[in-house]
Amino acid sequence: MKLNSIGLDAEKAKVLASDLNQLLANFQVYYQNLRGIHWNIKGKAFFDLHTKFEELYTDTNIKVDEIAERILTLGETPLHTFSDYNQNAQVPVGKNVSQDEKAVKLIVDSLTELLKIERQILDKSAEANDEGTNSMMGDFISEQEKTVWMMNAWLSETV
Repeated sequence: MKLNSIGLDAEKAKVLASDLNQLLANFQVYYQNLRGIHWNIKGKAFFDLHTKFEELYTDTNIKVDEIAERILTLGETPLHTFSDYNQNAQVPVGKNVSQDEKAVKLIVDSLTELLKIERQILDKSAEANDEGTNSMMGDFISEQEKTVWMMNAWLSETV
């Protein structure tokens, strides 16, 4: 077994970097969705949602950078073109979303897709003994599960 510069199995690290590139592409589409709904939101919930969407896209921008830097740490090159992102993303694209419930539903649907990818990466990183990627995925998953819960609570009708 050949080890890379941080002591991981080089082949497993390459596979993880590829999976992280898929995650990166999905995060970039999610980020752009958040920017779009932040700019275009309308209605009585505007002030609250405009602020919340900015909070989410600011956090997502940080995560994009962390993912790209992890790919580099594993010895690979992060995707960095819109065509690569579009080709590799499963997150739904939200175009001209301005209605509050549609915007929040887009976030829930996007995070649900991101969580699937992150859990797959978590399984592989555990198998590869890659604590750096493991830790990052664990942190992302915990935060995103809470956001999904909060967004679903917002979407719920009270009785």
